[in-house]
Order: sequence, then C-alpha cells, then structure tokens
Amino acid sequence: MQRTITRVLLILFGLAEAVQGIWATAIPMGFYLVFPGFRSGWVAMDGPFNEHLIRDFGSLSLALTAVLIGAAVIGTTAVARMASIAALLFSVPHIGYHLGHLAHFPVADQVLIVVTLALTVVVPLATLVLPGRREEVSSPATP
Repeated sequence: MQRTITRVLLILFGLAEAVQGIWATAIPMGFYLVFPGFRSGWVAMDGPFNEHLIRDFGSLSLALTAVLIGAAVIGTTAVARMASIAALLFSVPHIGYHLGHLAHFPVADQVLIVVTLALTVVVPLATLVLPGRREEVSSPATP
C-alpha cells in the first residue's frame, strides 16, 4: 500500500495537470496567450499559435491527470510507481526542451519556468522512490 505522502503528491500533481489540461483543451487561445496566469505569455513567447498542438497538450495533461489521481485512488505502490514513470516520460523531455529555450524570457520568468518544471520531475521521482507502507501481518491465533 502507498504511504499517505505518496497519495498526497499524486493528487496534487494530478490536480495541477488537470488545471492546465482543462484550460488548454477548452480554451486553447487563452492558454496560449495567458499561461501560466501569474506571469503571462510563456507559451506565446515560444512560437506561433497552433490550436492542434495546444489541444493535444491539454488532452495529454488530462490523461496524465487520470493516471496520477487513479494511482492515488487505487492505492498500491506498484501503480503509484507506474504513474510516476508515466509522469517522468512526459516531464523529463518537457523540461529538457525548456532548458534549451530560455534565452528569450526575462530572468524572473526563466527562474520560474525552471523551478516549476523541476517540480514536475522532482514530485514523480519522490513518489517513485518512496517506499510503500508495510503491511501489518497478523499472527495466526494460538490455541
């Protein structure tokens, strides 16, 4: 079984993915122009608008949401680790791309981009390496 911290991390990461997934899928132009919301234009500063690409990113984020929150609900360590691997398969190339394409952003945005994307790698790494909760083994009744 999973530790509580694993479930919390899976749910928090899943909710963050849900926000960007719903936003990018439902309102791709708004996502393109305004993401992440507290600083605007991170996506717009990286190239021309492509509705297909934004909607695909949103749908992928929603699929990852289902995997992460589903893993928390199922509650086994094996499923949590599988969800973590799925998240890393997305997050590692994603941060890799952005690390190579930061120069056109203001310094404050560069730092925020690296920190927020680093979290998308650190959180699944943490859930991948956290040990599962030990099952209590009941001893057989003695006569």
